[in-house]
This record gives sequence, structure tokens and C-alpha cells, in this order.
Amino acid sequence: MDPLVSAEDLRALPHLPGYIYRQRKSNYPRANSWNLVNGVRIEQKEGISFDKPKFVKVSKLPDVWRSGSLPDSETREVFKTDVVELETQELPAWDAFDRHVLRFSGYFKESVVEANLENHRVRKAIIYYYLEDDTCQIQEPKVDNSGMPQGQLIRRHRFPSPEGGYLRAEDLRVGTILQIYGRHIFITDCDPFTREYFEQLGIPQGPTEPEEMDPFQATREAMKNHASTQPRTYEKIYREVMLGGGHINADMQQFLENDKKVLRFYAVMDDVSTPQFERRPFTIMFFLADDTLEISEQYPLNCGRENFPIFFKRGKIPFGPYKVEGPQAQARKKHEFVHGHDFRVNTTVQLLGNYSFFIYDADEFTRNYFRTQLGEELEPMVDVRLPERAVPRAKTPPYTGYGSWEDSMGSVTHIVPKLPKKDLVKLFQHEGKVLRFKARFAKPKPEDADRLFVISFYLQDDTLAIHEPPQRNMGIVTGRFLEKGIHLNQITGAFFQPNDLLPGNVIKVYNNEMLILDMDEYSRKVFEDPDTLLRKFDLEAVLQKLRDSMRQQYPLIRDIFRRFDGDHDGVLTVSEFQQALEKFGFQLGPEDVLKIMRHFDSRRDGQVSYNEFCDALLDPDWTTGMLQTQNPLDEKHDEAYATRASAKTAERAETTQVRKAVRELGDVLYKKHGFVIRILKEMQHITHEDYVTSEQIKKALEHVGHPFHLEDVERVILYLHPDADLNAVDYRRLFQDVVTSFHDVSASR
Repeated sequence: MDPLVSAEDLRALPHLPGYIYRQRKSNYPRANSWNLVNGVRIEQKEGISFDKPKFVKVSKLPDVWRSGSLPDSETREVFKTDVVELETQELPAWDAFDRHVLRFSGYFKESVVEANLENHRVRKAIIYYYLEDDTCQIQEPKVDNSGMPQGQLIRRHRFPSPEGGYLRAEDLRVGTILQIYGRHIFITDCDPFTREYFEQLGIPQGPTEPEEMDPFQATREAMKNHASTQPRTYEKIYREVMLGGGHINADMQQFLENDKKVLRFYAVMDDVSTPQFERRPFTIMFFLADDTLEISEQYPLNCGRENFPIFFKRGKIPFGPYKVEGPQAQARKKHEFVHGHDFRVNTTVQLLGNYSFFIYDADEFTRNYFRTQLGEELEPMVDVRLPERAVPRAKTPPYTGYGSWEDSMGSVTHIVPKLPKKDLVKLFQHEGKVLRFKARFAKPKPEDADRLFVISFYLQDDTLAIHEPPQRNMGIVTGRFLEKGIHLNQITGAFFQPNDLLPGNVIKVYNNEMLILDMDEYSRKVFEDPDTLLRKFDLEAVLQKLRDSMRQQYPLIRDIFRRFDGDHDGVLTVSEFQQALEKFGFQLGPEDVLKIMRHFDSRRDGQVSYNEFCDALLDPDWTTGMLQTQNPLDEKHDEAYATRASAKTAERAETTQVRKAVRELGDVLYKKHGFVIRILKEMQHITHEDYVTSEQIKKALEHVGHPFHLEDVERVILYLHPDADLNAVDYRRLFQDVVTSFHDVSASR
């Protein structure tokens, strides 16, 4: 082929059949559907064209220095004081306007046919404009008992504009009419966020327009404002009765005077119909508004009964046997029904025929009602609690002596024996403590009269070992007489304890009776003060060992601090510091612990913060001299510092209890659906007043199945309302604040 012909560009040929040649490619790359624009990862369509999403300009926050706990240099101080102008950047609308919604309110008219009272009706509408994708949605607020389908009028999508294209946010103006799908919606108002958004754009919205009222709404408002020409007073009723006319609706008057007033009695019923005797608790409530009774059962935990607490639905209970009467039966008179004034504490009442209820207590409102209205004082509460049932336990078989006692007891307490657990606390506290006693045979043979023994008792695991020291010309092989282990004292029938080995006592082990003669000086000191620490430590060496051991725990100092901060409150108290020392094997006394802790606590406030912990544990980044070391340990005891440390420990413990109480009550009120309404109804059953005591709040929580201690209830009240009176608490505001502040009190980190 001619090389001149092969060098021709094939794209210059006409696009005719037979003149098109396929281009040969050297590589075949895969199309990329993602792109990075202004640091934001966005998706683009496959092809040459690039469909760029909607971008908006937002202000960019200035960069800040992250200095941490280190001091700022002079350059950074100058950087902080300089006035930095805010820069702008472009972001996608779905990122910048995420959950930004413009809200407009308006109304539209709807014709009403075949009605002589009205010919049209005004229906309200709410217009939502989503800035992230320029979509709209229209909803109608629901009105109870309206008889019309309300809710979503137009689903969310991009509304078409009458001028063509799509509706924009600038097209929605207060005082204008929105024409959409044959409806004419008059926009009357918008929310504050919408007004602020348009003011930033430089096109503020107009003032609020009044809403039109249809004939139906005007009729309803007129009915609400209707009032009688002359109010009905007690004087008017009295004059009418004196003149021989007028009447009083006694039932209505009783309802108005005693509404929400309930007499509450606590009773028990001894149920002998079950195979096992049971004492069932009940609450008898008498409603003064209509003289009705309601009996509800208070189920104990794990009682095994179905959850139907209403034993008798609210109604009137007649005296005598309860029977169902027909429609032709003669109506009973008022005095033939049970009344709440007939109940007394420490009495038995017969209700519903053959059910006997023993009333053992009443609430505070009931006692006050009997005291003020009836002039009678109720008896104090009667204790009706049953004694704890004694569960018979099988006798433990005697120890055979084979293996250890823990292994043998594992076969008794478990079907499949498990590895016995060691008392690690006792093992750590008494590690290395050995009590030694001198003994001989109590009734020796002539050849054993001169034999002496050393009994060693190990406090860490209550084991016993007997050793016979060598003596000259004894003719007996000495050494280990009894191997170390848990052995039984045949005289007491129990395992050996330190008090069994006091001088003068006689012990019997494996049929060998021994008389305790004496004990060493170390054992005598332990008996005088069991908690004394006889081992002395060099505090300066302990401090250096503690610093080196802590550094080897984790690479980061933050993780080391969190390891020893047990309650995660950001500081180390005396108890936490002592646990840190015990972890590395240093059993120090309280005074020595305070001396080492005071070395870490540079502010001397009784607790070690994170910054103080870092300063004491880490070496300085730079020094002014050669071979500079840490400050020496001050081994003088400071009584004032010990007092501050004890106060800080108590303060942190109380703070933990407050956070725990607020968190537990928040879990009940916030996480359980409808529980707030339930507890409010229970408070209305207890009292009709708006202000209650902390004891009444505790009692209401118990009635709904969530018992709390009185101290925890008071902690929650004082945490949310520091100036509140515990005898006059606004319980509605309290429960509302518990729900709203639920996320403010974080759990343990």
C-alpha cells in the first residue's frame, strides 16, 4: 500500500456507506459515574455531557488552630486577633439546604351545594417548599369531627408555574394567590424562618393577611359567645325556693363541688380458694362526684396472674349479695348502695357478695377529708405484710476428705460441677499474710512428748499447713507433717479459722489433737489490728514505679486516664486512686495514698483532673537545665487536704446518684409511649391540686409500676428546679422538663 494514502485522515471522508472505518483503540477505560466538585462527591451521568446539580453559595467558616492543652505561640495569638473575612463556597443544594423548608399558610374556598345555611366553605392549607430540590407539598390541618377527608392535598413534587417552567421560592408571596391544579390558594402568612430567609435574599415578605371566615364558622363562634342574660346565683335560687318555685339539680351540684375528688383506701383480701394461701392487695376508690366505686388489684411482681387490674369496673355496689336485675325491677334507693363514708381503716368490709376486704391504710387526701368534713380521725396504717416463707434446704453431706472442699461442694450445688471460684478480693488484700503458731501433741505418747510443730495459717485462702522443725537426736524424720490445704477441725466440725489457733486452744486434725502453745510477733499484731498494714513502702520508689507502670498500660495518656477513671466523670478521687495503686500491688494506708495523690494534684482541691494527671505522668517537652527531674514527693501528712479529698469524693458520689436518678426517670417518661399521660391521670387520682409533694410523686410512680426511692425523686426535682419547694412541686412542669432534658443528661461514656 502507498504510504501517502495510509497517512490520510479518515475523518475527512464523507459519512457515506462504505466510507466509514472503525477507529482502532489502544485502551478501553471504564466510564466513571462519580466526580469531586468543591470537595463534595457527586454523581454524574455517563456520557460527554455533565449534568451539574443545583449549587448555592454559603459562607465558609474560617480555619481555627487546634492547640489542645499546649500553650499558644505568639504567631497563633496574632492569628486569633486578626479579623478574618468570611469566604464563600459553592455547595450542592441538597447539602446546604438539607431539611430547610419554607412554610406558608393560606386558605381556599370550596362551594357547598344543597345547603340553605351556607354556599361556600373556607378550608385552610399549609404550603411546604423544600429548598433542597425545589419541591412543594400542600397539606390541610385536620379538624376533629369535620366529616371531610383532610391531610395531604397535593403530594410532594415540583409544581408547574402558570408562566411556564416550575414554581420557584420567589413566586410564593404573602398576600398573593397560588394557582395550582385548579385551586386558588390565598397565602395569608408564613413562619419566622421563612421571613428571615427572604429578608436575607433582600425580598422581605408582606404583612400577615386576615383569614376569611365562612358562614359555618361564624355560626359556631356565635354559639361560643352566647351567654345568659342573668347568671344563676345561690341568692336567686334561694329567692325562688322561698317564693315556692325553682329547683336545684342535686346530682349536678354534687358533681360541680366534688369533681376529681376521690377517697382512696388500701385493702387486702385473703384468697383461700387457691391451692396455696395468697394475700392479694387492692385499691378501693370512692368517687365523691357520683358516689361510685372502683376496685383495682395491685399485682405484685412475678405473681403469675393475668394483667387485668380492674377487679370491679366503676359503678355503684349495693349492700348484700350482688345480683343482676332486669329492666322491670324496682330501682334501688340511694341509701341501699355502699358509700365511702362507711369505710374505716383497720376494718373488714363485705363487697360484691362474698368478697371480704380488710382496709389497712388510706391516702393523705382521704385522711384529711375525714378529718375536716366528717370530724373523724382515721386509724394509723396496719402492717399486713406476711412473714417471709422459709424454704427448707437439704442438709449438706459431710466432707469426705478426698480432693479440695470446693471441688466436693461443686458436686453438691451443681448437676455439672464447675471450676470453683476464688475470692479475688480476699486473695489480694491478704496476699503474703501467714500466721504462725507453735504447738505440740495434747495427749502425747512417751516418745512424742518432746515433738514440736509449727502451724502456718494462710489468710489469703484459709489454708493450713503443719511443719515439724528438726531437733537433735530425735530419731524421727521431721519436715512436712501436713500438706497445705483446707482442713477440717474435728472439734468444731468446721474449717479452720484464725480464732481456732489462739494459744491455749486444742485442735484436732486427722485424729491428731494438738495444743497451741504460742504465736509469733507478726501474728500477735495481726490479731490486735486485722486491718493494719505491717509492710512498709518507700513512697518515692512507689511513685516512680507507679509512673512507669501507668505509661506501659496504653500508648495514649488519654486511654490511661480513662482506664483508672471508673465512673467516667473526668477526675480521679481518693477511692479511684487507691484502686490504681492496688492494681499494681501497692497496699498502702489511707495517709500514704493521700500523700501520693497530693503529688498528682497540683491545685490541692482534693481530686486529680486530666491536665494534672498528664503533668505528673509525662516528662516536660522542654527544660531549662540539664537532667531536670520531677518534683520530689512531700511525705508530710496534710489533714486539710484529707478533708477536701473526702468532701470531693462525697460530692462526686452524690453527682453520680443525681445523674442516675434523672436518667432512670427519663427512661420511663421519654422512652415509653403514652406514659406521660398515664402518670398525669394517676396524679389526678391522687390529688386535684396542681402542686404536690415529693412523697405523692413517689406514690404515683409506684401505682403505675415504676417504684423509685424518695431520695431519687427529690434529686430529680432539685436538679431540674433548684429553687423548688419539695412540699409544693408543679408536677406537670416537672414531667415536661424531664422529657425535654432527656438528651441533656448523657449516659456513662
